[in-house]
Amino acid sequence: MPTFIGFNTINQFKKFTLTDFELIKRDLANAFNIQAGEIPGRPGYGTRLWSYVFENQSPELERAITQEIQRVAGGDPRIYISNVGIYPQSNGMLLEIDLQVVSSSDAERLSIFFDQETRRASYI
Repeated sequence: MPTFIGFNTINQFKKFTLTDFELIKRDLANAFNIQAGEIPGRPGYGTRLWSYVFENQSPELERAITQEIQRVAGGDPRIYISNVGIYPQSNGMLLEIDLQVVSSSDAERLSIFFDQETRRASYI
């Protein structure tokens, strides 16, 4: 029996239900695709990571990106982020995030690409 059950229409054609880890990944991707302050009445939801995409790589920037990822993930009590890898790319930024589901032993490394051209964060 699934622990988490949700609804998704992105890239779905017949089955719209997502469960457990797939639902968590979709919810995290949604949060990364919304800029902070974009949703009326919820100024803290979303991310400020898009403003870091073309900044010069420095230890301060890496700390700021890691803190922002922890802040966004902290809004979801189902997950814990244990490690973040940051890799600048020619047209965006690649993040490798070690994510663990709190209520289970499920863990996975997610590779998320923030594409400046399309303004989308997607799993690769």
